[in-house]
Amino acid sequence: MSRIAFLYPGQGAQEMGMAKDFYENSPEARELFDQASEMLDLDLCKLCFEENDLLDKTEYTQAAMVAACLAITGELKKRGLHPDMTAGLSLGEYCAIAAAGGMSDLDAVRTVRARGIFMEHAAPEGTGAMSAILGMENSSVEKVMQEIDGAYIANYNCPGQIVITGEKEAVERAGKALKEAGARKVLPLKVSGPFHSPMMENAGEKLKKVLEEVTLKKPSVPYVTNVTAELVTEKEPIRELLVKQVSSSVRWEQSIRNMIAEGIDTFVEIGPGKTLSSFMKKTDRNVTMYRVGTWEEAETVCSEILKGI
Repeated sequence: MSRIAFLYPGQGAQEMGMAKDFYENSPEARELFDQASEMLDLDLCKLCFEENDLLDKTEYTQAAMVAACLAITGELKKRGLHPDMTAGLSLGEYCAIAAAGGMSDLDAVRTVRARGIFMEHAAPEGTGAMSAILGMENSSVEKVMQEIDGAYIANYNCPGQIVITGEKEAVERAGKALKEAGARKVLPLKVSGPFHSPMMENAGEKLKKVLEEVTLKKPSVPYVTNVTAELVTEKEPIRELLVKQVSSSVRWEQSIRNMIAEGIDTFVEIGPGKTLSSFMKKTDRNVTMYRVGTWEEAETVCSEILKGI
């Protein structure tokens, strides 16, 4: 029997129209969007479904993404597809916790709305930067980064792809040093801040106060935390891990490898885009990977997986 994990993408995967067909076809999805919009005093339907200039701004993106991904998750569960484990990349970790039963969907949306605002304003504009480093082993990147103050590893995405972050000049220096050390490409990213660096610690402290008001529960299935790539099975560590996560490295590749070691053989990427599916191809091609971003994909994937259970 397959062991199934739900995976959730992070910021950057958002796209206009995400989850619109779920809103139109599922009363539960509609209720989530409408309740979240009222709670935040923010029209999530307009933000997600209509052309606008706000969806790509961090302080709006995060609530929109989590609402969309959890609306899709609700429909999968309604159809009888449930995970044995969950994980999410950065922002997606909130979806993973909610899907695992560690917090309510509305609390997840409410918390990331605050998280997005805190992260957007954590560092003065232009002081931070991020770059993707392609074609270099993790240990080689780490060795170079140890010599450069003010630059850090933000994401271990998959073999041959790491993201660095930190002070703008330090990230530029690190990029040059990594290229000289053998990186195939160094690609500066269009982001609004030096995410997953110590420059975000102020955002983490503010987030801590918001999380203190959130009711956390023991997850009904384990989720994997970005901070350590380890399974979380109790409610006690969740709050502290989410505070640390804002300024810590996202250990995505390690998370996937640990899930596979725990017996997960079927992964479902939930939400817009195919970022996590592309990472999986470079991490382990022996597992089964599905994507669900549309109503039609939900029908197809549920049918395929459930007939084998």
